[in-house]
Amino acid sequence: MAERKDYDVVVLGGGPGGYVAAIRAAQLGFKTAVVEKERLGGVCLNWGCIPSKALLKNSEVYRSAAKAAEWGITIEGLSFDFKKVIDRSRTVSDTIVKGVEFLMKKNKIEVIAGTGKFVAKNELEVTGSAATMKVGAKHILIATGGRPRPLPFAPFDGRLVLSSRHALDRREFPKSIVIIGAGAIGVVFASFYNAFGSKVTLVEMMPTLVPVEDKEVGAILKKSFEKRGMQVYVSAKVNSLKPGGAGIQAEIEAGGTKQTVEADCCLVAIGIMPNTEEMGLEKAGVTVEKGFITVDRKTFATNVAGVYAIGDVNGPPLLAHVASAEGIVCVEQIAGHKASKVDYDNIPGCTYCQPQIGSVGLTEEQCIERKLDYKVGKFPYTALGKAKAVGETEGMVKLIFGKKYGELLGGHIVGPEATEQLAELNVLKGAEGTQVELHRTIHAHPTFSEAVMEAAAAADGEAIHI
Repeated sequence: MAERKDYDVVVLGGGPGGYVAAIRAAQLGFKTAVVEKERLGGVCLNWGCIPSKALLKNSEVYRSAAKAAEWGITIEGLSFDFKKVIDRSRTVSDTIVKGVEFLMKKNKIEVIAGTGKFVAKNELEVTGSAATMKVGAKHILIATGGRPRPLPFAPFDGRLVLSSRHALDRREFPKSIVIIGAGAIGVVFASFYNAFGSKVTLVEMMPTLVPVEDKEVGAILKKSFEKRGMQVYVSAKVNSLKPGGAGIQAEIEAGGTKQTVEADCCLVAIGIMPNTEEMGLEKAGVTVEKGFITVDRKTFATNVAGVYAIGDVNGPPLLAHVASAEGIVCVEQIAGHKASKVDYDNIPGCTYCQPQIGSVGLTEEQCIERKLDYKVGKFPYTALGKAKAVGETEGMVKLIFGKKYGELLGGHIVGPEATEQLAELNVLKGAEGTQVELHRTIHAHPTFSEAVMEAAAAADGEAIHI
């Protein structure tokens, strides 16, 4: 008979939603366990957010070194070792994962290695390298995340057709690459490979890059990418991928014209699909629609009492920080903290390509669709002292305010350190602050954040430096 262990809270999945939920549950006094079939940290720490940012830093250092002469610095024989570039990112990832493992021990959370599957609404069967065991809990949180979505006609093979996970562990530098999909993942890898000199072809089926962002942001990014030598197609599609030439041949259709592009390999970055299969959800009676688990957005409870779902498995927005927030709120609701909630109107979006993108709230297009009465303030980095001083003048800050009360409806930053500048807009929006408060808050000089202050002022024609 299989061993059985019982807990107050069991979290199925140890990613940024799962391990954060487990820590908060332990802090609240619940006897807690995490079931994880791979490594703690999930895609974010192992195969996404963290290692990709490490790679981007490598590419930024190399790009800066390549432009050293502009700064009066001479570098002879500049080159890179791509294997070491990848190895560094894996080391960064490993270090952070070990930190999460320490946090599990610190908070007395048991980590059960293996694949969990529901055998009843309050019981999992866990199979792994050790013997199969049963795990029971009053509350089970599903936090199994998602995985890259493949093209139906070209499955991932890790050699010619890559997922983001393959790309993060590939130690052979592609001299040319086709990237399908210009969402956050696609544009990040486009920036990375381009910085090291790869010939990048980027294909997006929507009319603009980063389609979820404000259209002006997408247009600025496209112009920047093309200036850096990338071939960018929008309102385009890839009809086929097949071996040939240098490695793979992609038939691209854009503007009614078809052409074949040859490259060493192709990265498919068309989205994420939830990990909800083969988990025994039907055994527990959990409702799933279009692959995503249906939940109450206040408590994250499923239709089955005692079963919850957080993060990518319950649907968009598919972001690590959203999963973490949902995990914390979920266990606080279980503990009776009824005021705890996730504010879905104030979710920061960050894309770490170069130039960076940070956004919160509504795009201008959404304001128009909703027939809102709004005003816009913009400030370009070309007019900012700090940006000129450090040689990073691409992009702008665009802020959208309600015309009557001055509340922040949307904030959009494309440019240097955009993701780091975004937080004050989140705070302003969450605190129901206004344009005047942002404009009149004294920002240190010289800083990138002065562009945010100036954009707020520009909404009323009061910007000083433009």
